[in-house]
Amino acid sequence: GKGATFTLYLPASQKQVIEEKESVGEALKGTETVLLVDDEDMIIDVGQGTLKELGYKVLIARSGKEAIDVYKANKDKIDMVILDMIMPQMGGGATYDRLKKINPDIKVLLSSGYSINGQATEIVERGCNGFIQKPFNIKALSQEVRKILDEG
Repeated sequence: GKGATFTLYLPASQKQVIEEKESVGEALKGTETVLLVDDEDMIIDVGQGTLKELGYKVLIARSGKEAIDVYKANKDKIDMVILDMIMPQMGGGATYDRLKKINPDIKVLLSSGYSINGQATEIVERGCNGFIQKPFNIKALSQEVRKILDEG
């Protein structure tokens, strides 16, 4: 065979290994309809699969413009939107503003691969219902979605 073999030797650490704790609580299920908006295929595939596994009906959009179109066509069915912050052409902030004009009571969970920063904080302060950092695990996603859907 062809190829190369690499052997890496890493120094042992005397520091205590801290195990990551599982998030408290079970994955929470639902039956509502969620619009998942993201320009990354992997996030769409995983997010859609996860939400369906939790019992939700899922509509998808791969851009801000498509999100507006899908929301307009299905606004009576969509219970909440999971909206990516960073997308080409129309980003999360502009998309959020347009969705809010269509329905001032829209429920939106903002998502980003970056931790909550100035732009995300500012959108949350404008009335967005929450923020989740990607990649999200099933428990965290289910808990955030349920929390937002259960708000008045």
